[in-house]
Amino acid sequence: MAKALASRPAEVPSWTFLTNHAHVLVCIAQDSEIRLAEIARRVGIGERAVHGIVQDLVEAGYVLRAKQGRHNVYAVRMDRNLRHPLEAGHRLTEVFGPLIRND
Repeated sequence: MAKALASRPAEVPSWTFLTNHAHVLVCIAQDSEIRLAEIARRVGIGERAVHGIVQDLVEAGYVLRAKQGRHNVYAVRMDRNLRHPLEAGHRLTEVFGPLIRND
């Protein structure tokens, strides 16, 4: 029985360790001028969902949004602490810093 299990191809799970909110935050931190449509494409969710997540992050004070011409520009407040009690003693920069690459 163990041999049969070992020979099966590994299935890729549908879940991820990070939430869509985290994925959106990483996209914004990597590119302050990113468009919502591009975030949606990268994260694999709808543009409306991205809009709602960005609104959540702005309202919670994790993301600053400013109008620049006809577009928005964003800034992530990496000095803010995480929200959940298990991680509340850690800042965004500790968790997300290694994930952010500015290509």
